[in-house]
Amino acid sequence: MPLRVSAISFLNPAPLLFNFQHQPTAASLRPCYELHYTSPAHCARELHSGAADLGLIPIAELTPELAIVPGCTIASLNEVRSILLLVKNPGNLSPEEALANVTTIATDNASRSSTAYAHILFEHFHNTRPTFSEHRADAVAMLATADAALLIGDAALLAREQRDQIQAHIDATFGPTPLLWLDLAALWRQHTGLPWVAAVWAVRPVALKLACVSAEQLARDLTASRDAGLANIETLVREWTPRIAVPPDIIRTYLTRNIHYTLDPDCLRAIQHFRCLASQLGCLPSLPMLNLLAR
Repeated sequence: MPLRVSAISFLNPAPLLFNFQHQPTAASLRPCYELHYTSPAHCARELHSGAADLGLIPIAELTPELAIVPGCTIASLNEVRSILLLVKNPGNLSPEEALANVTTIATDNASRSSTAYAHILFEHFHNTRPTFSEHRADAVAMLATADAALLIGDAALLAREQRDQIQAHIDATFGPTPLLWLDLAALWRQHTGLPWVAAVWAVRPVALKLACVSAEQLARDLTASRDAGLANIETLVREWTPRIAVPPDIIRTYLTRNIHYTLDPDCLRAIQHFRCLASQLGCLPSLPMLNLLAR
């Protein structure tokens, strides 16, 4: 049986999926992997429910029963660009002061990890407890009802390209109201010294017993796909330029400098620290140990 794979339909995993989407490797992988695409949150739901065997899931969705496949991740070593915190700042305060004054946050509901990172930022690092509410990913609509808005993925990249229009809408609605454009990954790095990690490949180990894929082959196939993607960035830039209203040079920089695709020891430490802090705040269940797939 092929492994049923739930993948993310955002720009950032494009290098990880290269061999699954391009010939001749796509044809050779097809007998072992059956892919479909959805949001980060739905990837996790399908994996938890048994509707998928392998998923690229937010680290907030890891459980002791799911095994992390070594090798690949979606992370950032500094600024990621695609986790954007917009904060209304009518008083032109410093970022620290403006964050301390936030009482309401509208969040994109596509990923629990991003919301948990925001909880940690405010509750652990700034000792405040703003109210969170979920909204569709629309910066103007979100800021119409909250002090701050959290956008992720392609929606965050697009918002950056529409910065002037968003600012004009806010000023027209509230009067002159400067916005702070804060990168949540950079803030995490600033406070912890660790990489920001968004997602990892996770597998239901029992599924490997029924599939035509061993743990060693799974890790090898996923790593080879990532390496092929990183070796073919220009192909990905050409493919994604018509799909998303972001200039080619931004796509190129995003895939080569903003995103870090190797699940190294620092990333594993970052996942553990994130889950520890989120558990202490009560926004995620405890995950005492990371379950790494044994090869």
